[in-house]
Amino acid sequence: MDELLARDFSNVAYFRVHRLMVDTYALQHPDRYCVSAKSLAAHLTGLCWTLERDGSRAVGSEPLRRWLDGKTGLDKPELPSRRGARTIADVHGLTDPEAYARALDLWARATWEAYAPLHARARSWIEAALARDLGGRR
Repeated sequence: MDELLARDFSNVAYFRVHRLMVDTYALQHPDRYCVSAKSLAAHLTGLCWTLERDGSRAVGSEPLRRWLDGKTGLDKPELPSRRGARTIADVHGLTDPEAYARALDLWARATWEAYAPLHARARSWIEAALARDLGGRR
């Protein structure tokens, strides 16, 4: 993970998928990165926004960040025991930015699939954030 983070911050070709990598990794390691309901919501909605809405993190992250900055009253749901058939090992070592982005997309989708029981929750959290942001303007 540290190697990928360093590469992301030193090369814009890799940084463009940085948030996808962080959200995916965090959801596969929730005991460390999704301890609170807010941290889970941040990573789960980030992955949902990117994969289901083909969303730019620049567009989607601000309303989500503002929503999570305040009191949200979120309850942390039970997490799936399996977290995806792919792991960081599937992207580590790839030196072509396009191949890395494709492999990262597959890893993220496998992780998202593992979180299927929480898809509706992620979507409702996104809707709550968007509705609260600027009176619901998107």
